[in-house]
Amino acid sequence: MRRRAFSLIRVRARPGRPTQGILLAGPLALPVVLGRGGIRANKFEGDGATPRGRFRLIRLWWRADRHWHPRTLLPAHRITPDLAWWTDHLYDFVVEIDHNTRPRVAGRGSAVFMHVARPNRSPTAGCVALAANNLRRLLAVLGPKTRIAIRY
Repeated sequence: MRRRAFSLIRVRARPGRPTQGILLAGPLALPVVLGRGGIRANKFEGDGATPRGRFRLIRLWWRADRHWHPRTLLPAHRITPDLAWWTDHLYDFVVEIDHNTRPRVAGRGSAVFMHVARPNRSPTAGCVALAANNLRRLLAVLGPKTRIAIRY
């Protein structure tokens, strides 16, 4: 039987807790950590906000020196030890989100990802972060046609 990916996953902030949220993917309801600036429709570089909107998931990057190839339908690329960026465990699995990519507008924010949350679940710089085990579960239902909808 062929694996299928979800067409849409949804992220919403928790009421009264703008840096914490929930990600809904079919029957999965996973806690997430959001940017220190909460969710903003008018995102700009350095504001610490997670961008509001509907975005494509571009590709997965993973630390092949630490983990087997994760189960996913997303295009996947290894982060090899010679790539000096992303050395801590927060970036063992990174899904690129296409915020501000088509077209790229200077000052509107960049480098928005889904990645592993810090153990203390502190806010991100604007990304969506999940516990490592939840991110691995989620990867299994993501594919090139999956969209992420981030709302207040």
